[in-house]
Amino acid sequence: MAVYTHLTAAEIEGFLADYDVGELRSVKGIAEGVSNSNWLVETTQGRFILTMFEARTEAADLPFFLSLLDHLSAKDQPVPRTIHTHTGLQMRDVRGKPAALIEFLPGISIDEPEEPHAFEVGVALANLHLAAQDFPRLRKSSLSIPICVDMLHSRAGQFDAIDQQLAQILPDCGDHIRDILPTDLPQGTIHADLFPDNVLFVDGAVTGLIDFYFAYTGAFAFDLAVLHAAWSFALCDNTFRPDIGSALMAGYESRRALEERERPALPILAQAACLRFVATRVEDWFATPEDGLVRRKDPMQFAERLAFYAQSGDAPFQ
Repeated sequence: MAVYTHLTAAEIEGFLADYDVGELRSVKGIAEGVSNSNWLVETTQGRFILTMFEARTEAADLPFFLSLLDHLSAKDQPVPRTIHTHTGLQMRDVRGKPAALIEFLPGISIDEPEEPHAFEVGVALANLHLAAQDFPRLRKSSLSIPICVDMLHSRAGQFDAIDQQLAQILPDCGDHIRDILPTDLPQGTIHADLFPDNVLFVDGAVTGLIDFYFAYTGAFAFDLAVLHAAWSFALCDNTFRPDIGSALMAGYESRRALEERERPALPILAQAACLRFVATRVEDWFATPEDGLVRRKDPMQFAERLAFYAQSGDAPFQ
């Protein structure tokens, strides 16, 4: 989440007029994230998230994302439902860009998770995979590993402007990861971006899984690898936390056991997950507008994690 486009209160009031959500009481831009513009909106009937979809989100993909939220919400998953307009629409345009109103879910994100948090989010991810098994829509990733490798090649000459270690960690911009990535793993609808700030907790229980705008039809094990790479490292020094990694795995497998071919793939899938976040952060490092209400994220955080997985083999997943 972030704010790239700045809307006036009058524009937001005009947007809300198409919904049965009461009158606007307050609105606040949300700074976290890098993809779309978001506001926390409070009305006389409750709190909502207003999302304006920016350049990285293709308008043609929005029916997939929004229908997925409604599908999972209807299955009692901790996922925000979309608020439909008076005429039943899931979204409408503002300043020529598509925008949607989403249910606000209670809870807080955990910056430094403990084992119980990690176990519960592992359970939640497995439940999401199971609940989406009959979701009828399909989507290809707009950030596939080949695309991310191409993104890095296009910026390779600028790596030193970020950190001189980046070119040493990825001298081939990830070509070797792309070339050995498994393609025959069990697939379904995956979140693909379940960072700690996309999970909400109340009293230790998961109350919200949010920000589904990278979801696509992909390998379940890749989604688990994304979760592992996003949660299993300390914020203070980026060191691996084996207790968290083990708890994530245990929670996931308590609901969905990994197939025999999935577990050996996890080390390379984790490198691929890190590669994706390095690529998008490198791109955002140079593309983020100076006047955007957004926090630019350091690509080296995931470059270092990629190097860890490359050196550690199966050990992090035991």
